[in-house]
Amino acid sequence: MVEVRYLGHSALYISDGTTRIVVDPFLTGNPKAALAAHQVEADLIVLTHAHGDHYGDSVAISQRTGAPIVSNYEIVSYAEKQGAKGVGMNLGGTYKFKGGWLKWLPAWHSSSFPDGTYGGLAQGFVLELGGKRLYIAGDTALFSDMTLVAQYSPDLAVLPIGDHFTMGPDDALKALELIRAKQVLPVHYNTFPPIAQDGAAFVQRAGLLGVGGKALQPGEHITLS
Repeated sequence: MVEVRYLGHSALYISDGTTRIVVDPFLTGNPKAALAAHQVEADLIVLTHAHGDHYGDSVAISQRTGAPIVSNYEIVSYAEKQGAKGVGMNLGGTYKFKGGWLKWLPAWHSSSFPDGTYGGLAQGFVLELGGKRLYIAGDTALFSDMTLVAQYSPDLAVLPIGDHFTMGPDDALKALELIRAKQVLPVHYNTFPPIAQDGAAFVQRAGLLGVGGKALQPGEHITLS
C-alpha cells in the first residue's frame, strides 16, 4: 500500500509506511501549501528541476531530517554548497533505495535557480515503491517519447495541467493516451492566476479514456493498494 499526499502545487509526500519520499517541496511562499516546511519528515527528497516553485524548501528539509536530495548533478552540487546532502545523477540513471527505486526520464522544460544559475536538464521519473509504480512527469510539455513510459505500466501518472508554463489539460489527456497509466493525479495548477484550471473536469475527461483518478485538494491523499 502506498499513500500519495498532495501538498499543493507540485509538492508530494509519498510513503509505503517505511520509506518517506518528498517531491518538489515548494511550501514556503506557496499560498496553497498544506504543510509548513518544518512539519515535513523525509527519507528522500526528489527534485525534478531547479525552479523555485520546485526546489523550494529542499535544503532546509535535508538539513533538518538528514534526507539526501536526489536530482541531477547540477541541482545537487548547488544544494550541497548550501549545506544539504545529495545524490547527483543524470537522465537515464536509476537510484536504488530500501524498498524501491527511481529512474530519471526526460522532461521538456527549462531549469534554472532563482539567482539565474543553470540547473541542468529538467526531468521526470518513474518511481517504484511498495510494489506500485508512479510516473511523475515534472514540469513538461507533451512529447511523443512519453509513449516509452507505458513499458513501466504505471499505477499512477502525476501530470501538470496548468498550461502557460507546462502542458494544459488537453495535452495532458494526450499524454495519458501515451502513458497508459491506471490513474492520474493532476498537479501544477491553481496556485497562481496564470495556471488556473478545473482539476475535477480534467479527471472527468480522463475517465472517458478509461483512466481513474482524483483532483486532490492540498492535504488530501490517495492510496494505491
